[in-house]
Amino acid sequence: MTPPTAPRAAAPGVDGATSLLPPVAARPAYQTTHPAAEATSMMGTILSPGPGGRRRKPDPEDEAPAEPPKIPRGAKVVQLRAQRTDEGYKSVYSELTRPTIFSRIMVGVRGAGEVMITFGLIVLLFAAYEVWGAGAVVDAHQDDLNEQLNQAWDNAPTVGPTPSGVGPTAGAPPGGPIGRLWIPRLEKNWVVNQGVTPDDIRYAPGHYPNSAMPGEVGNFSVAGHRNVATFWALDQLNEGDPIVVETRDTWYIYQVTQEHVVKPTQVEVVAPVPNYPGAVPTKHMLTLTTCHPKLDNYQRLIIHAELTEQMPRTPDGPKPSVLE
Repeated sequence: MTPPTAPRAAAPGVDGATSLLPPVAARPAYQTTHPAAEATSMMGTILSPGPGGRRRKPDPEDEAPAEPPKIPRGAKVVQLRAQRTDEGYKSVYSELTRPTIFSRIMVGVRGAGEVMITFGLIVLLFAAYEVWGAGAVVDAHQDDLNEQLNQAWDNAPTVGPTPSGVGPTAGAPPGGPIGRLWIPRLEKNWVVNQGVTPDDIRYAPGHYPNSAMPGEVGNFSVAGHRNVATFWALDQLNEGDPIVVETRDTWYIYQVTQEHVVKPTQVEVVAPVPNYPGAVPTKHMLTLTTCHPKLDNYQRLIIHAELTEQMPRTPDGPKPSVLE
């Protein structure tokens, strides 16, 4: 039988009821002030890890409530969660997507703007065709007219010399090609049709039927469209520049004497004496007419020239020096 142990003597100043428990050390000052430490004083304080894995003392500001975000004046707050109503849940974007008078006006303005942009693009495409696309069509028809003119000149009978003004149209059908017009400065040449109707000048310059023929005394007048393939750059001619007219038998060399712009009603520019209707002609003149300005037709650009030289033409003969 084990003998009973003798009771230990109580430590001085310690209650006998707790004499068997080890004394608890005093808590640090920060534990007595921090709420989290007060609540867990019996379990020991858990410190959050600091830099390098070391635990740091809790900061009283960690538990401070977050301040609500500042909303700019005039801003609209949208609920992030759907709202339940009698008709079901309401979309969180319903306030933003609900049509208003202003939104309807903006939709109308936007639609009108898109229509105007589309219309503008169509106009630009049409203008591009008129400037460049129509040029390719004119060039193709000019090739056909050149072939027609060569055949007419090759098949035309020649019985002695022909008077000036008769040779150019010999063998050519009415309304068909009568000769060629050369402008060295523009590096262009065209077959000229007889007539100035829309069909006559659609693919070639046209000769005013009531005006003189090349080489005749009077005013040989020719009209042409203001497109890239025809008289687009006619305004680049200067005084003294040569203009050459080729007929079956003769080369006629004219020199520019005047350039001016007139109204469409001023038809006196193609009179036998330009700008002087009814006057008796004494000179051999040439007049070119086209629309002005480019891509419009409310005015007419007029080029006057005077005959300065002529030389015989043969199929294998030389061209005038101004064309070399």
